Amino acid sequence: MNFTKLFERQEYGNRIKKVQKSMSDNGIDVLISQDPANMNYLTGYNAWSFYYAQCVVLHVNDPEPFIFVRDCDKGGTHLQTYLKDENIIAYDGKNVHNWPKHPYDILVEILKQRHLDKSKIAVEMDASYFTAYCFAKLQNGLPNATFVDSERLVNWVRFVKSDAEIDLMKAAGKIARLGIKKAYEVIRPGVRQCDAVGEIQKALIQGTPEHGGDYGSLVTMVPSGIGTNSSHLTWTDEKFVEDEATIIELCGVNNRYHTPCARTLILGKPTGKQLDVQKMTVEALQAGIDATKNGVTADDVAQAFWKVLDKYGFEKTFRSGYSIGIGYPPDWGEQTMNIIKGDHSVLQTNTCFHLIAVMQFNNWGVEMSESIRVTETGSEQFYQVPQEIFIRQ
Repeated sequence: MNFTKLFERQEYGNRIKKVQKSMSDNGIDVLISQDPANMNYLTGYNAWSFYYAQCVVLHVNDPEPFIFVRDCDKGGTHLQTYLKDENIIAYDGKNVHNWPKHPYDILVEILKQRHLDKSKIAVEMDASYFTAYCFAKLQNGLPNATFVDSERLVNWVRFVKSDAEIDLMKAAGKIARLGIKKAYEVIRPGVRQCDAVGEIQKALIQGTPEHGGDYGSLVTMVPSGIGTNSSHLTWTDEKFVEDEATIIELCGVNNRYHTPCARTLILGKPTGKQLDVQKMTVEALQAGIDATKNGVTADDVAQAFWKVLDKYGFEKTFRSGYSIGIGYPPDWGEQTMNIIKGDHSVLQTNTCFHLIAVMQFNNWGVEMSESIRVTETGSEQFYQVPQEIFIRQ
């Protein structure tokens, strides 16, 4: 099997320099990154090993970081990363699930050996895989260090993509389109939800002849009937029913780069209310897209989106979008910018985000979304899927 590096070494060098500048601006000596998306971004490492202790450690003045992984994962770091041998450090698997032993006891000793035990160290306090136990080990083992939250420092550097990253997201967009197309084909009355999702997942993983698909950071979701009034419901073995709506939310993924897409399908004749809400949904989405360009803020896009909702008297309080790029379970968002009133993050060329119109009522709902790239003159969508409710009568 041939493992090809996704990016040129220079791209990783540019990423490291941007992260180190942000570290320097914030007075940070050492960054410990546990978020697998950030580890991937900094080194190229990509494996399903994030469920247990691992991290990337970067000093503000070092030309490259070191990676800290289990001994059984060391081979993967050699295959996938540009790191020198001395910067690939593996800990003994005897420390896995063998409390009170823990891999961070070893990490503490490594930091001491490198004379980093009196540094200002930033950690990713809200990262999904940075446990309280890990933090306690660092604090207790390095009493002379000062610990601060990185405040998603690497995530914010990832906010603006390189052209090479955009190419991967365009490939993911083509895969998302195939996933929606397959959903429209297989969701029919009498078909079990699990059977339909199996076909959808097959299409998403097979991808295109040029670009294979990857697993999504969230599962494909198909809430149906009354379930459309709620977000994030997964499939069951229940059958789709005539005259009910189904929301399809899925994601095209290529080499961990995500382009989510949501659409609504109705089996039967839509009601007048459903068609009215479809009109509002499309109009709000398009208003947000039209407002998107280099130099505007997330608030500007949100204001354009909400102006349509206000016109129709529809109240919606939660966000209608977020930044996207590299993703690992349990989230395909970058956890930085949100499309919501009051977020003044500035959109720049090659910023990418998922714009979502979710309209929920007491016992039904409609959802539609677009994955968008900011360009110099406006924006472009990563896939071409008609912005309409798909009706199968």
